[in-house]
Amino acid sequence: MLFTQVAWAQDANELFSTANNFIRSGDYANAILVLNQALQLEPDNTQFRKQLGFAYYLRGEMPKAQKIIEPLLDKKDTDAQLYQIAGNIYQSRQDWKGAQRLYDKGIRKFPESGELYNDNGQLLISLKMFDGALNNWLKGIEKDPNFPGNYYNAARTYYYSKDPVWAILYGEIFVNLESYTTRTAEIRDILIESYKKLFNDPSMLNSIPADMESGKKGRRGKTAEHSDFVNVFRQLLAKQTGVISNGIDPETLIMLRTRFILDWYNFYSFKYPFALFDMQRTLLKEGMFEAYNQWIFGPVASQASYRAWTNLHKTEYDKFMQYQRNHPFKLRPDEYYNDGRFTLSR
Repeated sequence: MLFTQVAWAQDANELFSTANNFIRSGDYANAILVLNQALQLEPDNTQFRKQLGFAYYLRGEMPKAQKIIEPLLDKKDTDAQLYQIAGNIYQSRQDWKGAQRLYDKGIRKFPESGELYNDNGQLLISLKMFDGALNNWLKGIEKDPNFPGNYYNAARTYYYSKDPVWAILYGEIFVNLESYTTRTAEIRDILIESYKKLFNDPSMLNSIPADMESGKKGRRGKTAEHSDFVNVFRQLLAKQTGVISNGIDPETLIMLRTRFILDWYNFYSFKYPFALFDMQRTLLKEGMFEAYNQWIFGPVASQASYRAWTNLHKTEYDKFMQYQRNHPFKLRPDEYYNDGRFTLSR
């Protein structure tokens, strides 16, 4: 009897795997057919049923998808992805309030899910609720720091704000978390344009953090710490305006960012630990910082110059690419410094 049950489970799991392959290839009709067979073997399997609802959603059969997904939301073995699928179904049916209720419920149940904050933010931005959208993306960054989608949306939003500092920080984090997609190319462009925007308006670089004015040390509360972090970042960049007096391109950005990292680790790294700057410092020490900056800014500034640089510095570039493959970038918890108090210009 036990052997029969094991074989039965293997058959069901094999069918589930086959159905997922059909979904990946875009053959949703066959995925639905195979998932229904798997459910005949395991009718109470939530994952099988969830994937069936997802396949109907992808095929555009929203009433069927909704009928399958909704009863699963109250099961004990539900997960954040179920709420994502349900929210997408509601949005496709233009039930905005229903989608919002679902995301809110899902976030209460899964408060560490970056995906749900991201989806809720995208819903709110479509409803022109800009501050609410940004707040969701920032909360997603705080709760799930290695999920890239919230950085992508926050960087794009901050790029249109009155202060592009967070577009620079979040944009660079994003291209390290999601390095080879069409979104990466978009954010690379936003990154270099954000540097131009920042240095074209001296008032953006003039904010002086309290501890630099008074010399006070130690923590003064989380909100003050958040504000100080970004103000220190801004002030250290302001020290290097002479470096980019002839314009911003990969070469001047390398000089600017090298001097910034040296200053940061002379004075502020202990008070404001930050994984992005730690990675930059490692690359600088290992002789890969130039290749890293070319990888980020080169394709945007000039494809011809970028190709010429990589051809001329093939050994350096290959070394960086191998390092990047072998050392995936990871954010650390408790390094969230954004107080969210920026005015968006719309």
